[in-house]
Amino acid sequence: MTSMNPATTRDAAPGHLPFIVADVMALTAHPDLVPWRRFREGVEIHRLHGSGDAGSSAALLRYAPGASVPQHVHRGHEHIFVLAGSQTDERGHHRAGTLVVNTPGTRHSVSSAEGCIVLAIWEQPVVFIGSI
Repeated sequence: MTSMNPATTRDAAPGHLPFIVADVMALTAHPDLVPWRRFREGVEIHRLHGSGDAGSSAALLRYAPGASVPQHVHRGHEHIFVLAGSQTDERGHHRAGTLVVNTPGTRHSVSSAEGCIVLAIWEQPVVFIGSI
């Protein structure tokens, strides 16, 4: 196994399965050790698997304070586990430790007043409303 940072280890290269995240909660203590990429203004992503263009994928998302993701539709199930901070959507305010499951056909927008880090697992890519 190779070490990505103190919080994660993998037995394959990034994006290849299988891999192990030894302590996903520890990522919140060392978020700058994760190789983030820009996803949207104020939101960064680190893909764990999948491209996000087709099929299933998983990623860590880091929202800066005040950042948001515009309204989008879920074509498959989306699982969001809030690791640190909190985020808000049309269904409520979700603090660290919350698991949110969005079912196919649902839509929402997401914002984070304080900033947050979430683990997101998508069955299918989402479609942003302006892209339909």
